[in-house]
Amino acid sequence: MAATISRPATETGAAQTRRPVDYVWAAARIAIGWVFLWAFLDKTFGWGFATPANRAWIEGGSPTTGFLKGTGEHALGGFFSSLAGQAWVDWLFMAGLLGVGLALILGVGTRIAAGAGSLMLVLMWAAELPLETNPFMDDHIIYSIVLIGLALAGAGATFGLGNLPIVRRNAWLK
Repeated sequence: MAATISRPATETGAAQTRRPVDYVWAAARIAIGWVFLWAFLDKTFGWGFATPANRAWIEGGSPTTGFLKGTGEHALGGFFSSLAGQAWVDWLFMAGLLGVGLALILGVGTRIAAGAGSLMLVLMWAAELPLETNPFMDDHIIYSIVLIGLALAGAGATFGLGNLPIVRRNAWLK
């Protein structure tokens, strides 16, 4: 028998219960949200983890050039290399990192974040084909699967803003 913990009443007044798995999904949501948000922050400000200060976006660096230029020898490398450094690609990528990261951490818009984040991850996966260590599976696919699980599990309602009345009334905000 699974342990349950009371949670706030729904709009109908019915009491809800939280299961331990709800907290696991919430922790996964926040952790993956941080992965996306940290990538945005480091690429924007060049805090020296993956992006040196002199290549920061605010210093005129391109957040997509390093990764996309390195895909040239891969199956779809010609296509992805041609996108490297284009302003619209940089802006779209950075907006995606920020939007997905904030949505997941806050627990609002997790369905949209799961879709957008999965699309970004699958595109990064495709840019690296063929993979060196596995015929098809890598961390991009694993993260995508978890993102979809977060959306299906309603993970924004635990340790997030997913229980706000406006979110409960508007499915697109879940």
